[in-house]
Amino acid sequence: MPAPAKKRTTQHDEQPRSPMPPQKQPRPGIEAKMRPRPEFLAPNYKGAEKLKGKAAIVTGGDSGIGRSVAVLYAREGADVAIVHLPAEKKDAAETKAFVEKEGRRGITISGDVRDPKFCKRAVEKAWKEFGRLDILVNNAAFQKHQQSIEDITDEQFEETFRTNIFGYFYMAKASLKHLPEGGVIVNTGSITGLEGSKELIDYSATKGAIHAFTKSLAQSLVDKKVRVNCVSPGPVWTPLNVADKEPEDVAQHGADTPMKRPAQPEEIAPAYVFFASDADSSYITGEVLTLLGGETRAA
Repeated sequence: MPAPAKKRTTQHDEQPRSPMPPQKQPRPGIEAKMRPRPEFLAPNYKGAEKLKGKAAIVTGGDSGIGRSVAVLYAREGADVAIVHLPAEKKDAAETKAFVEKEGRRGITISGDVRDPKFCKRAVEKAWKEFGRLDILVNNAAFQKHQQSIEDITDEQFEETFRTNIFGYFYMAKASLKHLPEGGVIVNTGSITGLEGSKELIDYSATKGAIHAFTKSLAQSLVDKKVRVNCVSPGPVWTPLNVADKEPEDVAQHGADTPMKRPAQPEEIAPAYVFFASDADSSYITGEVLTLLGGETRAA
């Protein structure tokens, strides 16, 4: 059974602080094994039926930011399909349980967004299960730090691009068949796509591509009344990082932000609600919203 929500008086003051415990996992990383567990329940976030009666599909929805987005979408009234890798089955099942705890339907869809045929099947399954599809969240990601461009193999370069930008393209293309007027696509970018990162050359390049993809697709779909936006965070406490960095670097993840810590997923997920909600953002499309813990360089 899922763990109960933590009781917190203020969401900001009681977030885990840096340094985090040193730890390392094999890829893709499992949230259930992280210590401390990422905070995703947002106990101070009160639903207002902003997504009532809608249906969403979230890639990388098993853990990290995707998990918190799935939970908050359900709290706002949406049914949620959680797309995940086979290795992430345990995390996905836990996320589904939390979606259902919010009183909405949740389904899990196992596969790899690098495969366009899988993306089509995933979208069709979500649409058939829910009878509609209103929101696509492109969130699945792969990253691997390397000291030099010479250390990035052709295989790594291709995996990063196929996961981070090809997958977004495949999912968006497949979803357009079902997204109605008022439909929404929300992509996950990164501050690295705006500033670059010397040890994440390929990852940063894909995130920059996602930002441009967001702006271009928004222009393409504005006449169809489908909005496309992007959330671009700084460091966040998710399995993506404990499966990539060395333990001593994991401990310092986010410590160099003005807030001296990484964001928790529950601090990022409300931005995805904002972009999905017509009540909040009906006049906004083609935007990249940065969430950086006090950094302002992207402006």
